[in-house]
Amino acid sequence: MLLHENKKSHIVLSSEIEAYFEKLQEELSPHRVIGFLEETEFKLDNAKAVIKEAYISESQTKYLVLGANSFNSVSQNSLLKILEEPPKNIEIIIITPSKSNLLATVRSRLPIVKGDVNHEAPKIDLNLLRIDYAHVFTFLKANVRVSKVDAKQLVEAIYYRATVVDKLLLSKKQLNNFDMAYRLLELNSKPQNVFSMLLMSFVGER
Repeated sequence: MLLHENKKSHIVLSSEIEAYFEKLQEELSPHRVIGFLEETEFKLDNAKAVIKEAYISESQTKYLVLGANSFNSVSQNSLLKILEEPPKNIEIIIITPSKSNLLATVRSRLPIVKGDVNHEAPKIDLNLLRIDYAHVFTFLKANVRVSKVDAKQLVEAIYYRATVVDKLLLSKKQLNNFDMAYRLLELNSKPQNVFSMLLMSFVGER
């Protein structure tokens, strides 16, 4: 099963949001499990509904499940207080395909677990140990029309490639660039500009 010991507030990485929610309902029964699911973006109105429900007192644990393919920054910021200090008997579970959908301030407050579906970031054929201007140009050209969701996944893929595959020790500037990349994409910056900022920080490093 999915949870077992993981019955506290947490983040689940899963692309099958509704299916995972249904499994949560089964596993957490007889506790109340209330879903706040969106097919696309989780917005401020959704967050307000969550907060309102969280402050309805309960004698037993109640689970609030927030699920969406993306969460805008305003909605996330409005949830920080109840994530930091949830009301009595309230546990919050966030389901989303990629951790890059969430602000660092949200990710730092909840443990992240992997769902039972494939949510891995796409693999990229880009050796960051030997990257040069031509490689950057080729990557930008190949990803000129990506969506915001796909762009976030590519940022995650670049991070994975750098730290796991190429085993690079990232500088403070490079780490800050990754954090900035997620914020810029959330603000609808052009993916091309974000990718360029990230990749150029590796050119000439080795």
